[in-house]
Amino acid sequence: MVVLHYTAMDSARRACDWLCNGASQVSSHYLVGRNGRITQMVREADRAWHAGAGRWGAVSDVNSRSIGIEISNDGASPFPAAQMDALEHLLAGIMHRWSIPPERVIGHSCLAPGRKIDPGPRFDWQRLARRGLAIWPSPREEGPDGTDEAAFRDLAARAGFTADVDHATLLAAVRLRFRPWGQGALSGGDMATLSDIAARFPVDAGRGEA
Repeated sequence: MVVLHYTAMDSARRACDWLCNGASQVSSHYLVGRNGRITQMVREADRAWHAGAGRWGAVSDVNSRSIGIEISNDGASPFPAAQMDALEHLLAGIMHRWSIPPERVIGHSCLAPGRKIDPGPRFDWQRLARRGLAIWPSPREEGPDGTDEAAFRDLAARAGFTADVDHATLLAAVRLRFRPWGQGALSGGDMATLSDIAARFPVDAGRGEA
């Protein structure tokens, strides 16, 4: 899979220095600057330490099964066009080389709900989805099964959100990825969104690694 992050730093140079510093105990395969410059720091076939603790579907060791892309962003700013253009080009190549489907391009917040929020609510997932580089829901207007929390958790697991977190944290993670404008209690819109994703892009949520 591919995991997208933001650096939460004020420049790509500072982020690169930190990611290449052994004392940081973190690393990533790529860094994409705001101007579109791409820096490769780890070979795609090698493991990078970018994901940390978390889970996606049946995968609990995400670092061993993913390529990490750090996007230079302070966490509050928009992502410039040049940066998104470069990211799209990079993603297309990675997905082709490793036969990665768009549903396995995820955010750090997806695998580590409550612990991470990157690439954040300002990241344009819809743009990637229009180019076949990620997924985006096309739900019905009404939500199935009302707003039952157990049904919501089941749909979330089928969509890949299998980290062991409480309901509020899970809801926040799902919204951050698919409904960043969502607020308040679990709604029919949340249910409809997850129902659509789980039906069209089911993820293996078994106990074994996938």
